Amino acid sequence: MAPKITLYTAHHCPFAHRAQIALREIGLTFETVLIDITVPRTKEYLSVNPRGLVPALFYDGHVLTESSLITQFLMDSHPSHLLKATSEQGGGLQRYRNGFFLDTYFNKVHPFFDTAVYSSGEEKMTATNKYIDAVVQEIEPLLADAAPFFGGSDRFTLAEVQTGSFLLRVLSLPKHADILPNFMLQSLQERAPNFWKWSHAVIAEESVTAVWDEENVVRRTLERIKKQQAPTQTK
Repeated sequence: MAPKITLYTAHHCPFAHRAQIALREIGLTFETVLIDITVPRTKEYLSVNPRGLVPALFYDGHVLTESSLITQFLMDSHPSHLLKATSEQGGGLQRYRNGFFLDTYFNKVHPFFDTAVYSSGEEKMTATNKYIDAVVQEIEPLLADAAPFFGGSDRFTLAEVQTGSFLLRVLSLPKHADILPNFMLQSLQERAPNFWKWSHAVIAEESVTAVWDEENVVRRTLERIKKQQAPTQTK
C-alpha cells in the first residue's frame, strides 16, 4: 500500500523546495499544504512542527523535519535512480562521493552566495567574487565527469536533488541588478564550464521547475534585502 504523504511547504523556500524535488523524482504521490512563513505560525502548524520551520513531511503517521534528512529518508525508503543502496555494488562509494560534493558546496561555496545577496556595496562585490572563486576551485573539478549529472549519471542523483532549488537562485538572481552583479553569470560560464553545463541541466528538469516562480522569489528577496538593510529605528 502506498504511504500517505503530506508535505507542508513554502514554494519560495529553497530548503522546502528540495523535499518536493525528491518526492517528484521518486514518483511518490503527495498532498501539499502551503505555510506562510512570513508571519507567525498558526497553532495548527506548530502542532505539526513545533519549530515552525518548513518543510515538514507527514509520512504514514510520522512527522519528519529538516529538508536534507527528509530527502535522505525518502531515498532510503524508496529505492530509485537517485541513490544506490549501501548493499549494491558501488553503493557505499557513490554515497560518499555525493556526500562529499554536498558538504563541499554547502559549507565551502554557497555561504558566499548568500552573503552576496544580502550585503551591499563593496561587501557584495567581494562576496560575489569569492563565490565564483570557490566554485572554480572546489566544485569545478568534482563535475569533470558529469554526464550531464553528478558522477557520470544520465539521471538525477542525491547531489542534484539537494542543490536544484539553490541553483535556480544562483542562475536567476544575477539577472536582477538590485540583487547581484550581472558579471557573475559570465564569469561562471567562462571560468567554470563544468559547473555551468551541469547547473543548467539541473534547472531544466521538471521536478526542479514545477513550483518555481522567479518573479515571486525575486520580489521576496528584494523585500528581505530592504528589510535587512533598513536603518535600525531608535527612540
